Amino acid sequence: MQMHQQIWHRCLQVFKDNLNYETYKAFFEPVKSLGVKQNILTLEVPSQFFVEYIEEHFIDLLKKTIRKEIGPGAKLEYSIPVGKKPTKPIPSRDGTHVDNTHVQPPAGPTIRNPFIVPGLKKLEIPSQLNAEYSFANFVEGDCNRLARSAGLAVADKPGGTPYNPLFLFGASGLGKTHLAQAIGIKVKEQTPEKTVLYLNATKFTTQFTDAHLKNDVNNFLHFYQCIDVLIIDDVQEFVNKKKTQSTFFEIFNHLHLRGKQLILTADRPPVELNGIVDERLLSRFKWGLSTELQTPGYQTRLAILKNRAYRDGIELADDVLEYVAKNIVKNVRELEGVLIGLLAQATLNKKAITLELAQSTLEKLTNHNKRELSVDYILQAVSDYFHIDANLVLSNTRRREVVQVRQVAMYFAKHLTNASLKGIGVQLGKKDHATVLHACRTVNDLMTTDRRFKLQIQELEGKFTS
Repeated sequence: MQMHQQIWHRCLQVFKDNLNYETYKAFFEPVKSLGVKQNILTLEVPSQFFVEYIEEHFIDLLKKTIRKEIGPGAKLEYSIPVGKKPTKPIPSRDGTHVDNTHVQPPAGPTIRNPFIVPGLKKLEIPSQLNAEYSFANFVEGDCNRLARSAGLAVADKPGGTPYNPLFLFGASGLGKTHLAQAIGIKVKEQTPEKTVLYLNATKFTTQFTDAHLKNDVNNFLHFYQCIDVLIIDDVQEFVNKKKTQSTFFEIFNHLHLRGKQLILTADRPPVELNGIVDERLLSRFKWGLSTELQTPGYQTRLAILKNRAYRDGIELADDVLEYVAKNIVKNVRELEGVLIGLLAQATLNKKAITLELAQSTLEKLTNHNKRELSVDYILQAVSDYFHIDANLVLSNTRRREVVQVRQVAMYFAKHLTNASLKGIGVQLGKKDHATVLHACRTVNDLMTTDRRFKLQIQELEGKFTS
């Protein structure tokens, strides 16, 4: 890596730490360093729009960062490729609009949306889809047949069916998230050029709040308006959040009018979302198809267990599978949690997975379920699981293994209790809400890279939710 590239790489690390992810990816990842000469750093940007937007919104951050890396006399120049020949470099004016006499401006009216500038390479946006949540791994039954059929139709022709939005609802653990992501996965397989994005409604709300505080709502809207297939999980989280509802209404309208696909999930049908105070948004939830995922019957539960065992390479006797299918009737998540628990028990204790082991495991889970699920109980259960004293978890120690247990406890407290982020932080070591959010992100990230850790989290989840 040449010196100018090293300088720009260090600058990018600073930008990444100071900007939200979407802004950084949209406006700085496409920028390349061409060279540095006499304290002038030359950057290649995709278009004149980039020059103007960067100068208008980020010049102070740019100045401070580049002068820290090069020196107090550092300056910037921009170069915009035309075909294979770059234009004459354009000097930065430290915050004012640059002189564009050297560049042919985009034809037509000024375009403010950075994602639809003519000739600009389409922004690459990670879909945030879990590859395990495919249609191949989604077991069909009477409980979900209509929803699955509608999902396949949407995946084959996103935005081109009457099912827009496709609204999937049902109790927790019945496969709404799996099916919604399966649609996104199939869309990406069939049309890789389409932009698919999956996220939870809580994350959407957090992003909107952050954008609002930074006076950056326009960029927030522009980002979401470039999505081809938008999947929002748990939209009941929008209840009683008036500003979030209003903003999502604008995004919904923009995407729907342009034939883009929306897929929404909730724990209840649209008519029961009483806290959606924006009637326009509520009416739009009802535009397409609302379909319920119900509790699976015995045959479907048995098929789910067999499918999961096959995927994980586990050989189980029929009497074990039948026993679990008959005794775990609430939801799919519980079924899979028991299976993971059996595997963990058999592995740790070096035992075969027998009917007796299944009966013992289910008995423990049933007894656990009778206890009240609270932040304190989650702390104790997670501490016991990882063999770390709960009082040590509540202390200020920064030992890696203790911090990880604290983060896991925060993760489950956030997802399995009604406690606020602030309340969880106070109870788990007198931390603030930002620490809780960071803990949840850390656990999610580690689950994607560490299979053993993922199995541990899944086993704990099986115990907490069954």
